[in-house]
Amino acid sequence: MPWIETVAYEDATGKLKMLYDRVKGPNDNVDNIMMMHSLRPHSMEGHMALYKYVLHHSGNTLPKWFLEVLGVWVSALNECNYCVAHHFAGLKRILGDDARAHAILAAIEARDLDAAPLDAAEKQAMAYARQLTRDPSGLTENDVISLRAAGFSDGEILEINQVSAYFSYANRTVLGLGCSTKGDILGLSPNNSDDPDSWNHS
Repeated sequence: MPWIETVAYEDATGKLKMLYDRVKGPNDNVDNIMMMHSLRPHSMEGHMALYKYVLHHSGNTLPKWFLEVLGVWVSALNECNYCVAHHFAGLKRILGDDARAHAILAAIEARDLDAAPLDAAEKQAMAYARQLTRDPSGLTENDVISLRAAGFSDGEILEINQVSAYFSYANRTVLGLGCSTKGDILGLSPNNSDDPDSWNHS
């Protein structure tokens, strides 16, 4: 059970019901992380907009599977098992290579970037995400210069930054309110990236 009151889908009315209908998955399932916002629907609206825009928007140019890798990495660093479970399931589905996905997860769990089946640029992005998560004030312009030298455009550096920052926010929502995966369907996401207003999970 979460540590604060939440409103179930069947009990929702008004704006909350409207938002639940926007974010729900199969069988009217609403992810528990969204239900954490049920007493303040406006914060759910803000959370979902941020999530959709930084991770599931057609304006991004980095592959979605790698953005999910960053999310799993940051969540593991923050010891947020909820987000690791959800986004590893999504990563595995999007990547379509179970062996590689599990090898990435094993490297993440071991905190061993060298062991991850990722290229040098991707590992550089992972190192940046680790620094942003663990010691953000320790970052300098040289860290961004290193990402640029690895081949990332400034827009892609922004994507790396925003996805990493978003997951720390989501992790703190989960860990601070006692959110669990009980009843959730793992790995669903708002997959219509061409429509930023489409939040339904599938």
